[in-house]
Amino acid sequence: MTLQTRIIDFLGLKRSIVALLAMVILVGLGERLAERFLPIYLLALGGGVFSIGLLNGMQNLLSALYSFPGGYLSDRLGYKRALIVFNLIALFGYGIVILFPYWQAVIVGAVFFLSWSAISLPATMSLVSGVLPENRRTMGVTMHSLVRRFPMALGPIIGGVLIETYGETDGVRIAFAGALLLGLISLVLQQVMIEEDVRRNNAEKRPSRLWRSMAPSLRQLLVSDILIRFAEQIPYAFVVVWCIRNNDITPVQFGILTTIEMATAVLVYIPVAYMADRTTKKPFVVITFFNFTLFPLVLLFAHTFWAMVAAFVIRGMKEFGEPTRKALIMDLAPEDKKAGMFGLYYLIRDVIVSAAAFAGAFLWEISPETNLLTATACGLAGTIYFWVFGKDLKGRA
Repeated sequence: MTLQTRIIDFLGLKRSIVALLAMVILVGLGERLAERFLPIYLLALGGGVFSIGLLNGMQNLLSALYSFPGGYLSDRLGYKRALIVFNLIALFGYGIVILFPYWQAVIVGAVFFLSWSAISLPATMSLVSGVLPENRRTMGVTMHSLVRRFPMALGPIIGGVLIETYGETDGVRIAFAGALLLGLISLVLQQVMIEEDVRRNNAEKRPSRLWRSMAPSLRQLLVSDILIRFAEQIPYAFVVVWCIRNNDITPVQFGILTTIEMATAVLVYIPVAYMADRTTKKPFVVITFFNFTLFPLVLLFAHTFWAMVAAFVIRGMKEFGEPTRKALIMDLAPEDKKAGMFGLYYLIRDVIVSAAAFAGAFLWEISPETNLLTATACGLAGTIYFWVFGKDLKGRA
């Protein structure tokens, strides 16, 4: 076996996985070209502050609500056909924004193009589960998570250049035109390279029936995951406020801290995936949950830049076992309903956790300390619950 073949096998880079990763880069880059600048685009079109709030609320709600339909369609059509449908939905949204320069059109288009990440995730996980053997699934999910970081970092830079060059309105519309073009290229790659999914037409459209077939071990993971997401979301919007307003961190320093967080996540992805696939997944998920818990507590006592660096390294370490957690969901889901079960899991989790964003504001009004300590308490409860009650499936080398 050549070195190249070993690397391909180690990273789980089968033909369909390569096509999936290319799709993630292309569609993700298109998505990030303009998404970060939508608030200023709405203002430039006369939408006002209300339109920005409406867009933000829609993004959180739709991310939760699209998960289950995404899983159902993936089980019903197969992941290849489902991904094509999801891309066409996003492209339709881009077309609306390109053709109609009105803030109301942006809101309508957003209903379609904001759906892609959430609605396609169950199909993506189903593809990884279907194409790779069990002892390579964590690596497959990890490569997906890793590759997603590149368009997240590059897209806003290109979008910013377009806006500086062509202005706030034309620049954003050109960015959406670029997103449309990248999406079309992605469609061609999907059609040519992704193999057909033979495990389809066995889809469950009623969440209640799917819930009854959810294994107790998966329900235990869900409960702990909800508590952990409370720990993340309660302080989420206020982290930048705490750093810049409460501790005199400059915006440039905050950008550096964000980069440190992302770099930490990238460095741990592949080694952890290798170990999780060869041993068991539970310890890595517990460590991840612990890092979610530790971040708000360390942040509370971080009042200098270097103390913030330590906090944001811990924040990056919350990605330690995130791909492992997703792979564990797929392992614990029924073989014939993996995408649907993944979608139901995310629907329940994200709808409940969306309340944490509102709770965080009330807690911050009491005091920043109350917000951060409450987040830590939720994380501690979720970590202990999974540590005691969480189940695992042993990996196979």
